[in-house]
Amino acid sequence: MTDPVIVGVDGSASSLEAVDVAAREARLRGAPLRIVHAFGHAPGHRPAGGPPWSRADQGLEPMARGVLADAEGRAHAAAPGVTVTRSVVAGEALEVMEIESRSASLAVVGSRGLSGFSGLLVGSTAVHLAAHGRCPLMVVRGRGEPSGAVLLAVDGSDAGGAAVEFAFAEAALRGAPLVALHVWNTWSERAYEGPGDPLNAMVVDVERLREAEQRLLDETLAPWQKVFPQVTVERRLERARIRPALIDASRDAQLVVVGARGHGGFTGLLLGSVSQALLHHAHCPVTVVRGQE
Repeated sequence: MTDPVIVGVDGSASSLEAVDVAAREARLRGAPLRIVHAFGHAPGHRPAGGPPWSRADQGLEPMARGVLADAEGRAHAAAPGVTVTRSVVAGEALEVMEIESRSASLAVVGSRGLSGFSGLLVGSTAVHLAAHGRCPLMVVRGRGEPSGAVLLAVDGSDAGGAAVEFAFAEAALRGAPLVALHVWNTWSERAYEGPGDPLNAMVVDVERLREAEQRLLDETLAPWQKVFPQVTVERRLERARIRPALIDASRDAQLVVVGARGHGGFTGLLLGSVSQALLHHAHCPVTVVRGQE
């Protein structure tokens, strides 16, 4: 059996929207849907040496089951025929969803939950799972029921290969074209977005750099076009600031696929600046795919 699609719910409007999307994703994959609700102490409030929940939390379980019943009803309405299971798990949401992701084909969460701070654009669960989850993570955000191509953010990194494969498979599943966008500029680090204008930075040979970036794009896509010959691919090379260009391109996409990390950033980071920017600002759902460790 295909590994389930999992979706985390907390009763927020954002998480219920994620249930609708997750149900349709499960139907698309021929997979069951597992709806998960976690309750317990946040890490900073957990009693020392104690379990991740307390007796006081036990009164929350009936309420949580009510939330799950509502979510299950939405799932059946969004994707009739999909097998749906639901689970209340004692534990902190970040830990529970990370563990659940180990046996899932896709994890889906809303961009915001009930526990988030009002000034944040994306919730802590989404960011944590993007960096630590064991399966691709879809964060539901942007316009409702988006249409258009699957947008792949190409960076040419070894770790990004998993995102390329996933994007081709998604385009094939959806019967959608794939737009493979590789954004480059003249800074030596592709993801550099510091002060100054990277479009006007001094380099020895801009045309030679452009040709090298085109080769990178072509070589990244060529193997997967042979595996997925049915997918129509638009190769797009753009000289611009990386994050704004990808965010703008997401206006016309039904899904953005990005690797967790690219060439830029510090080696100790598990989630790069480009993927974080898309999680916060994209105009459609974003799927973050981690490479093999």
